[in-house]
Amino acid sequence: MAKRHKRFGEQADPADKKKVTTEGLRKTLRIFRFVLPYKRLFGIGLLFLALSQTTTMLFPGFIGEILAVIERTSKYTLNQVIGGLLLVLVCQAVFSFFRIYFFTRVSERSMADVRRSLYTRLVHLPISFFEQRRVGELMSRIGSDVTQLQDVLSITLAEFFRQITSLVVGIVIISFISWKLTLFMLATFPVLVVAAMGFGRYIRKLSKQAQDNLANANVVVEETLQSVQVVKAFTNEKLEVSRYGKALDEVVQTGLRAATFRGGFVSFLIFGLFGGIVAVVWYGATLVLNGEMQLSQLMTFVFYTMFIGGSVGGLGDIYTQLQKTIGASERVVEMMEETPEMQPDAAEAPTARLAGAIEYHNVHFRYPARPDVEVLQGISLSIQPGEKVALVGYSGAGKSTLVQLLMRFYAPASGEIRADGRPIQDYPLTAYRSNMAVVPQEVLLFGGTIAENIGYGRPGATEAEIREAARQANALSFIETFPDGFRTLVGERGIKLSGGQRQRIAIARAILKDPAILILDEATSSLDAESERLVQEALDTLMQGRTTLIIAHRLATIRYVDRIYVLQQGRIAEEGSHEELSARPGGIYRELVKLQFESAMTLE
Repeated sequence: MAKRHKRFGEQADPADKKKVTTEGLRKTLRIFRFVLPYKRLFGIGLLFLALSQTTTMLFPGFIGEILAVIERTSKYTLNQVIGGLLLVLVCQAVFSFFRIYFFTRVSERSMADVRRSLYTRLVHLPISFFEQRRVGELMSRIGSDVTQLQDVLSITLAEFFRQITSLVVGIVIISFISWKLTLFMLATFPVLVVAAMGFGRYIRKLSKQAQDNLANANVVVEETLQSVQVVKAFTNEKLEVSRYGKALDEVVQTGLRAATFRGGFVSFLIFGLFGGIVAVVWYGATLVLNGEMQLSQLMTFVFYTMFIGGSVGGLGDIYTQLQKTIGASERVVEMMEETPEMQPDAAEAPTARLAGAIEYHNVHFRYPARPDVEVLQGISLSIQPGEKVALVGYSGAGKSTLVQLLMRFYAPASGEIRADGRPIQDYPLTAYRSNMAVVPQEVLLFGGTIAENIGYGRPGATEAEIREAARQANALSFIETFPDGFRTLVGERGIKLSGGQRQRIAIARAILKDPAILILDEATSSLDAESERLVQEALDTLMQGRTTLIIAHRLATIRYVDRIYVLQQGRIAEEGSHEELSARPGGIYRELVKLQFESAMTLE
């Protein structure tokens, strides 16, 4: 059974709460495996945490000792006690510094490893994964969710150990001071613990919802900025601001609900803890009046009780933070557990250069997102090495799908695709795709330099090779007009270059890759006449000696290909040369040529 992709914003089924909680804890612990390489630093941090906490726990004792000096029941002088207290303060400051330093080193490095591992998994996931996710969601996961985990490692985890230590050690110490008063004080704990569990469960649910709402808000920003030209062309700035405002309102409302419950929980803890301290003071004063303990012991006991109470209150907040972490961990681990196209660290045996023979045998296909629509219905065709073949047809006929299957972005539902007589799935994926290059209609360049974008076709290429590829792609002439030449920054998605310039950069990138199989997806359809001429000349150079698949709507660009396949509703309706198909009475291709000719005459 195909794995169902769970959307990040999808809420858990109410009946599955117990399972989600268990799974969430398990996934959180799995994230902490990234800390193992730094266990030595983590251990040093724990040591300084223990030393810091030890010095902290000495403070109530010194306060009690000062009272004992006043009562003249201490064997130390006041100056000795104050000097010891100052020494403890110095040690506390030093230990706290190193605790924070070492825990921060662990958190920064381990979370960098988490981000690296998460990004590595992301770029190795199949196309179908990204079709079901939005970029803003993925950015939120690799950003805010990992930051949440980092906060736990650098702050929350240390505080958890600190509060637990204060709680345990404090109870042990006060037990020696007065076991009666200790039992009286501990009688209030069960109520606080039960309340913490109840509040924490609901706060966790709201925290996960808040993270989902924030991710949705980030999606709006991502989409708006990526399509800012469309937004401005339609003067929809107010619409986008309204969309973002609504998304933020949901974040605020969820955050306020969570804050209301957190505030109620904290208020309950404060009332319970300080009410407990009042009760302890009352009972302790009774014991002092009865001569069962000294005033200095009572004050020491009260200070330790305040430490213990603070620890219980701190644990409530830490529990909330850990619940948030579980939500973030679930999403991060979900992404890490997605099945990649290939294992990122898998070593692949090099594959010899393909000759370029391609065969489709009775190929059927449905997109995972549209299982009710059969896009390809028994496609069979054959392409010989070095042939130039065009795929034409109305939109939705299946042209791009044929190419995507060849690139192994998807697998056929049935049938087989062969390259050089061998099933394409038998080739190592990276080695197989290294034999292919694509020049798309909408070229997306990276935000670096022109040289970097051309060099993307073959990382490690020399400057001379990049320059030669640009020359063959008719790009050298316009590149040299820029003051910075090949070091010119193209801007985000290549926005600083014209459409024709971007196309020639893409062609240069393909030339540098030197593929055996070339795919041209409407490579000249959106260009003016002069740009189209320059790009077509570059494409003619690129196509020499390579198997070429051309997806085209502008039929004038495919007059001289070896063969044309006309697709209609997922089937091959016609096959032949431009002359043969143009002369076929009542043919689909002839009708397409007629429509384009009439359209061109109308425009003139």
